[in-house]
Amino acid sequence: MNLNTLNEFRHGMYHCFGHAKDALFNLVDALSSEAAARSFPELSFSPFFERSWASLYEALEDGQIDAERLRQLFVDFAPLPAAGEIVFLGVDTSNLYRPEAETAEDRTLVPIAHVPKNTHVASPGWVMSHVALLPTQAGQGTFILDTARVASTDLATAVAARQLRAVVALLVARGLHPIIIGDRWYACAPFLARLADVEACCLLRVKRNRVFYRRAPQRFPGQVGASRKDGERFQCQDESSHGEADETWEGLDAKGARIQVRCWQHLHLRTAREIEVSVIQIICHGASGKARDPKISWFVWKGERSAPLAQISPTYRLRYSHEHGYRFDKQELLWDEPRLSTPQRTERWTHIVACAHNLLVLARPLLQGGYRPWETRSSLPTLAQVRRAMPTLLQQLGTPARAPQLRGKAPGRAKGFHPKPRTRHPVIRKTSKKQKKSKKSASA
Repeated sequence: MNLNTLNEFRHGMYHCFGHAKDALFNLVDALSSEAAARSFPELSFSPFFERSWASLYEALEDGQIDAERLRQLFVDFAPLPAAGEIVFLGVDTSNLYRPEAETAEDRTLVPIAHVPKNTHVASPGWVMSHVALLPTQAGQGTFILDTARVASTDLATAVAARQLRAVVALLVARGLHPIIIGDRWYACAPFLARLADVEACCLLRVKRNRVFYRRAPQRFPGQVGASRKDGERFQCQDESSHGEADETWEGLDAKGARIQVRCWQHLHLRTAREIEVSVIQIICHGASGKARDPKISWFVWKGERSAPLAQISPTYRLRYSHEHGYRFDKQELLWDEPRLSTPQRTERWTHIVACAHNLLVLARPLLQGGYRPWETRSSLPTLAQVRRAMPTLLQQLGTPARAPQLRGKAPGRAKGFHPKPRTRHPVIRKTSKKQKKSKKSASA
């Protein structure tokens, strides 16, 4: 990475913007350099935002962003390995809570994270799905490849599958071999079915009560009745249904504790019989047995390649950097700070946050980092430290955005005009299949 490459990325990002592209680009520069801002309007204090504070909201209201072109730009400038290597993709969602925004449409009831155990709390808000490039070394940070909002009429797994199909196609064209890593919410039949023809392997965590089935037995001559569609039952938490494992591996973890890995091949879910997966069990003898450190973990592997049993646990741990990326976007880049009134403006703001996030990742090799007196200098600078040093780099690069033009004083509202109250939109509840069946049976 050099200044010319970073400048090409910035100019490519500028051309991904449509209306209000100058204000949107100034917003990216302000967000990536104004570390003192603790609210959305305070970004206008940045010397790189040449407009008034009202232009912050007007840029998100009137601006246009080409999401497909932006995805292509992110893939082109992502810190990818050489052709023929493996690249790890993380897919996950994060919630933006809007409990008091009664005039905001298409809000769904989403669960609130980080609450005490056995406590189920939900709040109205929007769900954002991200596909990120996961780092292979500690401290590198994620690189966002695509963002999308999960509408009330859609499912997070369906949105993630569409995103991954587009991203994987771009990566495969560059000669890379993607591995998709997801948590247990993606280890379901609809998600696996939508990625059946995608040239990528999947490593997904599985709930311990999940049930799989072996291949159906062959029909013998003279058999009466229909053939069996599923074979013997395989339940993760029922050891009597496991049988002999097809592959095993045993070794030591980073702490020197013993690890056992077992793999059962040619299994499938009942609602996706055409997709065969490998079910993997990892037994960590040195684990504490708590929720964050279980002794037994279950995973699903799907792909043409055989599952690398010795690398299952280290590979899945790469997904944790995705959570750290979300934390940085919300705590430092003010992702959930502005209270925007429409989901479309929130989508544009999410794209702006992704642009600033990736700009900091690409600029890290060119900066020393802005260190505080109590911060160590022995490791790679964090994205927050890079953000403190960005003003110096932005002054060297300049900006393709045009200077603001004075447009005079607005005429204001016409005399006698009375605006109508904004429409209140109800919160949409996504019911489960069991609830839908119970409602149908009750109505019948």
